[in-house]
Amino acid sequence: MRASIFLLCLFSVFAVYSQNLQGTIRSKSGAVPFANILLSNSNTNTGTTSNENGNFRLTNIPEGSYTLVVRVLGYTTYTQTLSIPLAGKEPLNIYLEENITALDPIVVTSTRTAKRRTDAPVIVNLIAGETLEKVNAITVSEGLQFQPGLRVETDCQTCSYTQLRINGLQGGYSQILINGRPIFSPLTGLYGMEQIPANMIERIEVVRGGVSALYGSSAIGGTVNIRTKTPKTNNYELAYTFQQIDGQTNDHILSGNATLVNANKNAGATFFVNRRTRGLYDANADNYSELPELKNNNFGANLFFLPNENQKLELSISSLNEYRYGGEQVDKAAHLTTQSEERTHHVLMGSADYEINFDKNSLIFYYGGQQTLRDHYTGIQPDNALELSAFLANPPYGTSKVSTHQGGTQYNHYADQFIGGKAVWSVGAEYIYDDVEDKIEAYNYLIDQTTRNLGAFIQNDWDISNKLNLLTGFRIDKHNLLDQAIVSPRVSLLYKNQNAQYRLGWGTGFRAPQAFDTDLHIAFAGGGISRISLAEDLKEERSNSFTASINYDKPSDHVIAGFTLEGFYTKLNDAFYQHPLGEDAFGERFEKRNGAGAIVQGITLEARANFNYILEIDAGITIQKSEYEEAVVNIDGLEAKKEFLRTPNTYGYATLSYTPLVSIPNLNITANYVYTGSMLMAHFGGENTGFDTDNYVESNAFSELSAKATYGIPLETIDTKLEVFAGIKNIFNAYQNDFDKGKNRDSNYIYGPSLPRTIYAGIKIKSL
Repeated sequence: MRASIFLLCLFSVFAVYSQNLQGTIRSKSGAVPFANILLSNSNTNTGTTSNENGNFRLTNIPEGSYTLVVRVLGYTTYTQTLSIPLAGKEPLNIYLEENITALDPIVVTSTRTAKRRTDAPVIVNLIAGETLEKVNAITVSEGLQFQPGLRVETDCQTCSYTQLRINGLQGGYSQILINGRPIFSPLTGLYGMEQIPANMIERIEVVRGGVSALYGSSAIGGTVNIRTKTPKTNNYELAYTFQQIDGQTNDHILSGNATLVNANKNAGATFFVNRRTRGLYDANADNYSELPELKNNNFGANLFFLPNENQKLELSISSLNEYRYGGEQVDKAAHLTTQSEERTHHVLMGSADYEINFDKNSLIFYYGGQQTLRDHYTGIQPDNALELSAFLANPPYGTSKVSTHQGGTQYNHYADQFIGGKAVWSVGAEYIYDDVEDKIEAYNYLIDQTTRNLGAFIQNDWDISNKLNLLTGFRIDKHNLLDQAIVSPRVSLLYKNQNAQYRLGWGTGFRAPQAFDTDLHIAFAGGGISRISLAEDLKEERSNSFTASINYDKPSDHVIAGFTLEGFYTKLNDAFYQHPLGEDAFGERFEKRNGAGAIVQGITLEARANFNYILEIDAGITIQKSEYEEAVVNIDGLEAKKEFLRTPNTYGYATLSYTPLVSIPNLNITANYVYTGSMLMAHFGGENTGFDTDNYVESNAFSELSAKATYGIPLETIDTKLEVFAGIKNIFNAYQNDFDKGKNRDSNYIYGPSLPRTIYAGIKIKSL
C-alpha cells in the first residue's frame, strides 16, 4: 500500500514537472515530413522527426525555457524560444519558408551577372566559409584543395610559396579574383594565397576551364573568385587556434569578425582582424627549415550603402602584412646565415562598386586596386674566403614594388522577349594596369615590367526555354606587349530537366609575353640561385578550351545526393616553357621560350550526399594528362621530356561531416582526405645534399587524412555561443621524406602535403 502511494506521488510530481510538446510542420506546399526537431537548453537536449503528415511529439520535458529548432532540406531553418509548459495547450503549428537557395545558391562568376547555380551555363563550384571552418583552413591555400580539379602545391623548400593548379595547368593559367576584381598581381600570386586569412572569406566561387573569358586573358585554366564577408546582420566572432607541427613548432592564430547593420538595413559594415605567428620547422634535422617562420597581421572591412532602393554602393579595403623567413635556423641577420630567404610584405588592396538599377537595366561602375611593397633577401654564402668577403660587403638584399589597378563599367539589359525566350545582354569595358619592379642589385637582377590592357566584352545570356540556355559572347583585348588586339570568343550550351543539367562549352584565351608568378621566384640550386628571364622573341600563348559535363542531384524526403562528371580538353599553341641556359657567376639561369604547343586533357568526377543535415559527404577525383607536343629540356644533360613537371595524373579529395542533431546536437565531427598521385620532378644535384648528380625523380603518391571535432555551448542569456574544437591534420604523417640537406639544396625539390602531422585545438566565441 505504501509502495503504491509512493509511486503515485512520484508520478504526480513527475507529471507536474514534466510536459509534452506536439505540433505540425507545414509549408505552402503542405505538410513537411521528416523534418528534424530539436529542443534544447543548458540542461536538456532532446529531439525527434516529423512523420509523413508533418506531425511530431516530444514527451517527458522538464519545465523551463527552451530553444526550438526545425531543420529540413530545402527550407529555411526555423528557430523559436518557448517556455514549458506552454501558455496554451493547443499543438504548435510551425510554418517553414521554402529556401531553394540553400540547395541552389546564387553565383556570379560564370556570367558576371547573378544566376542560380543550376541555371548557370558554366559549372560553378562553391567553397563556403563553413567548409573552411570544418577543415580548419587557416588561409585560402589550405581551403582550395577541397574542390574537384583543383590542387594547391608548395613550390619552395625555403620560402614555401604556393600556387594553384586547375585542370593540370600551373598557377599562371588561373585567374584569381578578389570580389570579382583581378587585383592578384604576379608578385602577389607568389605568397598571396597564404596571406589571405580564412576568416575574411564568405565563400569562394570556382569555374574550371577556359570558357569564362570575360575576366581577362589569364583565365585559361579557370577562375577563382574570393568573395569576402559582407554585412548582413549584427554579429561578432572571436577565435584562437593553437597548432603544433610535428611536435616541434608552434603556430598561433587569433582572428575576429564583427558586423554592424543599421535599423533601416540600408547601410552596414563588417570588419575582420587576423594575427598569426608560426616558428620554423626542420623536417630532416639539418638545421635548415622546410617550413618558414611567419608573422602575419591582417585587417580589413567591407561596407555597403543604399542611397535608395535602386542604387547600391559597396566598398572593401584590406591590409595584409607579413614577415617570412626560411633557411638556416640561427638567430642572425639574414645575410649572416649560410643560406636563407627573408621577405617583408605590406599589401594594401581594395575595391568600390556602384550599381544603378532602372526599369529592366542595370549600370555598374567599379574599381579595384592593390599595392605591394616588399623588402627581401635571397642569399647563399660562398665557400671561398675571398668570395665570401665580397658577398658580405654587398649582400643580396632587394626591394619590390607592385601596383595594380582596374577600372571599368558594365551595362546589363534584361529582355523579357527575345526570339521566343528571354535574355540578358551584358556589355562592358575595363582598363587594367599592372606595374612590377623587383630588383636585387648584388645579382644584377631586375624585373621592370609594366602591362596595360584595354578590354571590352559583350555577352548574350539567352534562355531559349525553361530547359535550354545558350550563352554567347566575346572579349577583345589590346595589350601593350602585343602588336594587335586579340578577340576571345566563348559559347556555352545548357540543357536541364528537373534533376540534371547537361553542359557544353568552348572558349579561347591568351597569355601575354610577360613574367607571371613563378617567373619572379628566385630558387636555390646546386650551391647558387636560379633565375628566369624572358626570351627577346617571346610571343603570346594562345589556347582553345572545350568542356562537357553532366550534373545530377536527386532530392528526397531524407537525402539529397548527386554527382558531376566533367571532361576537359585544352590545346595550347606556342606554349611557354623554361629552357636552361647554364650557369653564370650566381647560379643557374633559365629563359622563358615558346614551344610547339601542349595538350591538357582529362575527366573529373564529383559525388555528394546530404542526409538530413546529419551526415554530409563530398568527394572528387581528377584523372588527367598534361604534355608538350614536342619534348623540352628541363636540365642540361638530362633527357628531354614531354610531360609537364610537378603535375600528377591523378589527384582528389573527400570530406565527411557528421552532426548528431538529436543525441548530441551541438557536436560536429568532420574528416577530410586529400590524395596526390605520383609526379615527375627534375632535380639539381648539389654537394652534401644527398644527391650529387642531376636527375629525374618520380615522386611517391600521398594519402593525407585529417579530422576535427567541434562542440558548441549556447549561452542564451547573453545571445552567445561558445565553441571548442580540436583535431589532427595529416594523421598518418604522409610527408616528403627525401628532402635535400644543407645550404646547397635544390629548394624547388619539394612535393606532397604542405604540412606534416599537425595537432591543433582552439576556442571560438560568436553571436547566436
